[in-house]
Formats: sequence, structure tokens, C-alpha cells
Amino acid sequence: MSARTTTPWPLVALFTAGYLAAYLLPTTVGRLDAGLPLSATQAGAIGSALLLSSATAGFLLAARVDRFGPRRLARTGLLLAAVGYGTAALTSAIPLVIAGAVVGGFGSGTATTVAATGVAAQRDPHRTTTLGLLGVSGLAGALYLTIPHLGPAHGLPLAAIACTALLVLPLTGRLPAHAPAPQALRAATPLPHPRSGVVLAAAMLCWSLAQNSLWGVSGRIGLTQAGLTEVTVGAVFAVALGAGLLGVVGAGALGPRLGQALPIGAGTALIAGCIALSAAASDLTSFATGEIAWNTLYPVVLSYVIGLAASLDQRGRWAVLVGSASSLGTACGPLTGSLLSARTGYPAMGAILALSLLVVTVPMTAVALRPRRGVPQEHPVVEIPLEAVPAQRTAYDMAGPRQAAAAATPAPGTA
Repeated sequence: MSARTTTPWPLVALFTAGYLAAYLLPTTVGRLDAGLPLSATQAGAIGSALLLSSATAGFLLAARVDRFGPRRLARTGLLLAAVGYGTAALTSAIPLVIAGAVVGGFGSGTATTVAATGVAAQRDPHRTTTLGLLGVSGLAGALYLTIPHLGPAHGLPLAAIACTALLVLPLTGRLPAHAPAPQALRAATPLPHPRSGVVLAAAMLCWSLAQNSLWGVSGRIGLTQAGLTEVTVGAVFAVALGAGLLGVVGAGALGPRLGQALPIGAGTALIAGCIALSAAASDLTSFATGEIAWNTLYPVVLSYVIGLAASLDQRGRWAVLVGSASSLGTACGPLTGSLLSARTGYPAMGAILALSLLVVTVPMTAVALRPRRGVPQEHPVVEIPLEAVPAQRTAYDMAGPRQAAAAATPAPGTA
């Protein structure tokens, strides 16, 4: 099998470890609220601080992966995640929990940055993205089924993220220690397609903010408004993430056949309806229907958005920046959802979020429809030395057929 078709499993594992904290956000925030002397808004603020730190790592390191080297940066990120989340899991002191969440979030963001840069350099970024989403969805689904049976401790989700980082750490040995020389030479090249990139990043921030505002309070909706137990809510989330696996498989099978505009535009519009349904849920049927349909569509659209960002720059800078903008929106989600639900109630919050998603659909689809010219590749100049041919000192005459014929015929009296 050629190197081009080999599955980049280290990148897939790194993608999984980096995104796991965001996928476990509902149970992490819910556990902090129930297991520590924190209000729902305070617990949501800690979740926001975690994801904000992750987004900060992406913005700071977007153009520096080549400089530090993918292997070193990935190991640093995974170690920070393990230490930060492990500390937050093992202590009940609120300042240490906050500090550990922030450090762990920065580690997750660092791992995600390296993964996004590597994915953008692949021959088929969409395929690698779908594999990463399959990994994180499957692992998160298994954890949602397992964690409720392990006790009420607030640190169980955080400990699971820390252990995942440690398990992925040995795989970083297969990442390149240094960036290839051509990429290092292009470090100062400007970002291509700046208008499309900025529009996509801004739209993605709002896209993630709307969805994670609901995702951050979904656990409380199931427990308080729908009247379900934690075990039942965890089972619904696990089934929803399992349905997300099917959605990712479908997206991988379709690939670019539908283009990018249709999956992004139509998928986001359908997600808006699912959010409104889930936020207004008052029983198991409506809650499960909204969550399962939503989580089926979410990774499908996300995979196409990541692929769209990767197509804007072969060095992966737009993929990292758009991903960091998404993390920034995700970071603001728990706190936004807590504030909106406290002031307006869950159904009104869902309607507001759904409407904002419909508005964001327009610029995202416009970027996907805009034609993008390929970025010209920079090639090193190769100098080929040529042997100099000494000119005839007597051949200083006008060029032309007559002069050529005269040169071929000996002049009279020279024989």
C-alpha cells in the first residue's frame, strides 16, 4: 500500500483526544454543578473557561506548528491535558479545579491544532476528518454509558479525558519531528483567500455558539424539564452519539459527491429545527428525538466545514483558525446557554438559537459556493550550469542567410 493511501492513525487519535473535552461538556458541567458547591451558571462558566483556553491555544499556535515541530507540540499538548484534567479530577478545591480545567483546555487545543494542521496536509482531508469524528463520537458515547454507573464524583469525566490523553501519547512517536523544508520556507507566505476565511471563521464562531449553548445545558433539560434520571439521560446521549457515528459514516461514503454547499446549508437548517425541538422537550420521546436527530446531523456538517476550511490553505492555517473560532464559540456556549435559559426558559432559548443558526447558514453556504483558485505552489529554483562556448573573434558580422552562406564558402585566394 502506498503512503498516500495509508490511514494517518496518529492524527485520528490526536483529533479524538483533542475534541473529547467538548463532546463530554454536558456531563462535565452537570457533574461540577452537582458535585461541587457551584451554581449552574458557575459550573457553565468553568466549562466556558476550559473551552476558551482551548481556543486560545489554536489562535496562538495556528502558524507555529512548523516552527516547533508536530511531534513535540502534540506531546506537550497531551501532557498538559493529562496534568490539567487529572488535577481538576482529583481535587475538590474550586481554584484548583478551575486552574486544572484551564491548563487541560490549553492542552486539548494544542493537540487539536496539530491534528488540524496534519489533516489539512492530507490528500483527502474529509476522509481523515470523518475518521477523527468517528473516533471521538464512539469514545464519548461509550463514556456516556459508563460514567453514570461509576458513582457521582465530579471528576470522572475529567479523569476520562486525562486518561485518553495519556493513551494517545505513545502514538505521537509516528508524527514527524520537524516540518518538511518546503513548508518551512513558506512560513512567511500570506494566508490565501482571506475574505472567505474570515467570513467562514466568523460564521463558524456563531454556528458553534448556538449549538453548544444548548449542548451545555442539554443534561439539565433532560433532568429538570423532561424529568429523566441521569442514567436515562446518559443513555440518550450515548444513542445520539451512536447515531452521529452513522452520520459520519454516511458523510464519508458520500464524500464530495454532493459538494459542500448543500450539506452545510441544508444540514444547518435541519439542525436548527432539532435544537428547537430538543429545547422544548418535556418527555423522553421528544428529548430523545431532538438529541438523536441533532447529533446525527452535527458531525456530518462539521466534517464538511472542516474540509472547506482545509481547502482554503494547504498549510492548514485556515483549518486551525476556523477550528479555533469554533472552539471560541463552543467556549461561550455553556455560559450563554445558562444565562439564556435562566432568563427566558429552555423553549425560548431554543427558538433564539435556532433562528441564529438560520441566519448563519447564509454566509457559510456562500463561502462553500464561491470558486477557489488553487494556490500556486512554490518550487525551489534549480540552477543548471552551462559550459560557456567561446565566441569566434572573427565572426563579428550581421546575422542572416547571406552571411551564413558566405561563411560556408571559402573566399577567393584563401586556398
